[in-house]
Amino acid sequence: MDINKYKSQDRLLVAVDCIIFGFDGNQLQALLIKRGFEPEKGKWSLMGGFTNQNESTDEAAVRVLHQLTGMNNIYMEQLYCFSEVNRDSAGRVISIAYFALINIEDYNEQMQFEHEAKWFPLNKIPDLIFDHKKMVALAKERLQQKVANHPIGFELLPEKFTLPQLQSLYEAIYESPLDKRNFTRKILSLEILNRLNEKNKTSSRKGAFYYVFDKRKYSQLNRVGLKFI
Repeated sequence: MDINKYKSQDRLLVAVDCIIFGFDGNQLQALLIKRGFEPEKGKWSLMGGFTNQNESTDEAAVRVLHQLTGMNNIYMEQLYCFSEVNRDSAGRVISIAYFALINIEDYNEQMQFEHEAKWFPLNKIPDLIFDHKKMVALAKERLQQKVANHPIGFELLPEKFTLPQLQSLYEAIYESPLDKRNFTRKILSLEILNRLNEKNKTSSRKGAFYYVFDKRKYSQLNRVGLKFI
């Protein structure tokens, strides 16, 4: 092997950028930060960073997500490679984008203070640096495709939830109302939800039963996929 061939090639920087989605009960939101360095210092940005010499891009994304949220074992998925020559005004940077799903209630507010992070509804995303808005749009599209066949939407919910809350989540993801009767019948037919002997009575006197998902079946369906909605 001629190692000099490697030395003669251009050197490129590889970054990761993370599109972090959360659900506030009504709207799907993205977590953004104020960029702390030039170029574009002080502008809204996705959370990201450069890949270190001794880590994969997956490992870099896990590190970046932990730095921002304080959380481990976050659901994340590689989205796309953004490699336009002039995408970063400071130099030749290739970015591997990831999207991640977290429960907003678990989010560490201390991290929000440290990074000047803020949740934005997807229909109110501010101007972002470089090609980050394109990343958010592509991640939203991928999420819509994925939740149709995989039960990953539960990552955005608390451990226990009601069927109306679950329906609100899917309506927020698809930005469209769903028929309550059909949605409930379809979800319950999958047999991945276990009903608790406990109700949420915040919205009505009758209340709605809480459910938790069956983790064993959840894992199985997430691997094989199915027509989920």
